[in-house]
Amino acid sequence: MGILEQFSLKGQRALVTGASQGIGLACAQALAEAGAHVILTSRDAAMLAQVAGDMTAAGHSAEWHVLDVTDSAATDALAAKLGPLDVVVANAGIARSGTAAETADDALVQDVMNTNFFGVLHTARAFGGQMLGAGKGAIVAIGSISGEISNRPQNQSYYNASKAAVHHLVRSMGAEWAGRGVRVNAVAPGYIETQMTKYAMVDDPVMAAKWMELTPMARAGQPEEIASIVLFLASSAASYMTGSVVTADGGYTCW
Repeated sequence: MGILEQFSLKGQRALVTGASQGIGLACAQALAEAGAHVILTSRDAAMLAQVAGDMTAAGHSAEWHVLDVTDSAATDALAAKLGPLDVVVANAGIARSGTAAETADDALVQDVMNTNFFGVLHTARAFGGQMLGAGKGAIVAIGSISGEISNRPQNQSYYNASKAAVHHLVRSMGAEWAGRGVRVNAVAPGYIETQMTKYAMVDDPVMAAKWMELTPMARAGQPEEIASIVLFLASSAASYMTGSVVTADGGYTCW
């Protein structure tokens, strides 16, 4: 097989959580362009319908399902309905800021962990279980550089902890499932220009300037720059990779 052919997903089915916008949408588009039938999921039916319609109009194959990944029963039910998939991208996530000592709201902490960690766990467990039965598959989780460092200038202890948990879950699952035909990897993005980072990129120019000052490439990343790595990890081009967390942050963690 030629090198470019290894990136093809023709004849494969790929599911993306949090697929209605941002990195998830870019991942869905990349997988579709690589030839996969893409299954779009998020909590927003209207946005999913719009995205699926746009993808179909562009000549791609897509369907959508409303899914709240914090609901393990709903995630299990969708996995059972769809059967074994070839690729799953566990992207759904939220961001919350707050200092560890002063933010004593356990509901906020649980909200972050439910989506960012348990959402990935539910997704990987449900769809990965189907893959294990089939003896093949690739799971890619979206982590964050926040899982490796402590952010500045904003304080995000709970968010950072949730992403660190994702990274170690990926490493552990990757090792556990390596001999069973299922690969599990993650991408750790830096500051990417999405709706999630709009609060700083647009609304807080001082914070945005600080982020760029701390980034050697001096710019924010684009969702498509993460999606291309996800496509690599999902494809047979990454057939010898599992349990890896790939950083894409414009050099942020070099300093």
